[in-house]
Amino acid sequence: MPNAMKTAVLLGAMSALLLLLGEALGGAQGLMVGFVFAAATNFGSYWFSDKIVLRMYSAKEVGPDHRLHRVVTDLARRASLPQPRVYVIPQDSPNAFATGRDPAHAAIAATEGILRLLDDDELRGVVAHELAHVKHRDILISSVAATLAAAIMMISRFAMFFGGGRRDDRGGGNPVVFLATLILAPAAAALIQAAISRSREYDADAGGAAIVGHPEGLVSALRKIEAASRRVPLDANPATAHMFIIKPFSAGGLLSLFSTHPPTDKRIRALLHQA
Repeated sequence: MPNAMKTAVLLGAMSALLLLLGEALGGAQGLMVGFVFAAATNFGSYWFSDKIVLRMYSAKEVGPDHRLHRVVTDLARRASLPQPRVYVIPQDSPNAFATGRDPAHAAIAATEGILRLLDDDELRGVVAHELAHVKHRDILISSVAATLAAAIMMISRFAMFFGGGRRDDRGGGNPVVFLATLILAPAAAALIQAAISRSREYDADAGGAAIVGHPEGLVSALRKIEAASRRVPLDANPATAHMFIIKPFSAGGLLSLFSTHPPTDKRIRALLHQA
């Protein structure tokens, strides 16, 4: 299914979920609230998902004098892509992602940790991988899915907070609220799993190696990032885990529900086979 169609299906599914949940929690009035929330969420996730995700990680834009910006500029030119905006995330765990709604509105973000960890050749491999996501137009569906999944998790918390004190006729907790909080986080994870192709990382690895001209830098970078991420986990929102070049390693068990990354050793073998 093309990414544009997947995006439309995601937005439609999100609207249906919000309407059903609103009606279950508040009847006709809740249905109206769900409609308003759905409209606002869909509008925001399409037009502002990149800004939302970058703000989640306190990413700061950097200019042409920054090392990361110079690498992005050079490789974007090699890939015949418009100049993306470039951001640095103030976290020690090494990782990176691309976001935006299309190549003309793309952004590349990398952590301070990855900039310290990688040499120039390895950093070029990582940036080329993210630019391949931009070129393949993965970034819209990825960013929208992250925003919608985060919204679903937020709704789950709201349902628990606002409905937790309500009681049913038998004196127990509100069963609708209990059911909502029980299923919404897995529903958000299912949304990510359905939207994000399992082959996208392999395709971006191959595309990144083609942009640079060889896979060795990316292979070395993947090994380093995997090892360092286990020692220094990224403080990541589970809804955005699929966006990073390596799955963020975190103590939270919920994060594993949202993982769409193939094993790193398989990605490395595919790159070496390509070479």
